[in-house]
Amino acid sequence: MRRRMMIVAVWLLLVLIGGSPLGAAEPAKSEALSSWNDGAGKKSIVDFVTRVTREGGPDYVKPEERIATFDHDGTLWAEQPMYFQIAFAMDRVRALAPKHPQWKTKQPFKAVLDRDIKALAALGETGFLKIMAATHTGITTDDFAKIVADWLATARHPRFDRPYTELVYQPMLELLSFLRANGFKTFIVSGGGVEFMRVFTERVYGISPEQVVGSSGVVRFQLRPDGKPVLLKDSKIEFVDDGPGKPVGINRFIGRRPIFAFGNSDGDQQMLQWTAAGSGARFMGLVHHTDAEREWAYDRKSSVGRLDKALDEANAKGWTVANMKTDWKRVFAFESQ
Repeated sequence: MRRRMMIVAVWLLLVLIGGSPLGAAEPAKSEALSSWNDGAGKKSIVDFVTRVTREGGPDYVKPEERIATFDHDGTLWAEQPMYFQIAFAMDRVRALAPKHPQWKTKQPFKAVLDRDIKALAALGETGFLKIMAATHTGITTDDFAKIVADWLATARHPRFDRPYTELVYQPMLELLSFLRANGFKTFIVSGGGVEFMRVFTERVYGISPEQVVGSSGVVRFQLRPDGKPVLLKDSKIEFVDDGPGKPVGINRFIGRRPIFAFGNSDGDQQMLQWTAAGSGARFMGLVHHTDAEREWAYDRKSSVGRLDKALDEANAKGWTVANMKTDWKRVFAFESQ
């Protein structure tokens, strides 16, 4: 009798301190996703995390293999009315314009200085690449990081009149924390500039710079006359981390195929396909922008964050599509609940 009582006491102690007599993980706690409405989207996340963290279960994944990748623009923070890095580059054109008087009559700079968004859009990707080359290169990486930090500290979003770093999605912040609490390593895999994002991702998302994969330009080492070594940003494009470039970037910089991936546009389709192609349990998710009142409503015909082919594939293959209007109790942290 005494031996049985001792066994029961040990069992109760294990339960009280959060252990398990069978060595199995506790189910993932959905309360952590407090800004998600109860529904299919939230359930699919919690069910997946519970399955892959239940030790001894058929879908168990070792912690070192729990890799989660997230797109950035439109997935972790807003991207309308234009990608925020483009807004930064346009502000840099205006700041540098006094040193370049020829820009007043030379496109695409003229369109920026005239605030002619229609003309700027007509110039397309070529125009934006010229703007990025003029505003992101010829300086050291340290100087560029300071310029980005200063801009983020002062720039305001045109619709919400708030710093851009407040335009992050509260449900996705909770999801990142939820995954990390369950042994996942979280990465950003974005078409945005890697050195732009690395300035703020650790502070805003808890994602350290080495866990950010993005598009990059050529950077070269230079020893200055005073003996100080610097890295200079060149105008040449080194790597574009968008569309089919995302699986390539994951392979090159992470070295493991993710088991969990979230995006919001056709530019993320190949990352989700690459994730889905692995063995074992897999999670593929899309943020669908459906809330014009709290954010924006756009998908198939949008020039920013177009979600067309990826949405069709998600619906056909049963990937999770998070409907912003119905799945999220709130979009931004500054909203009243």
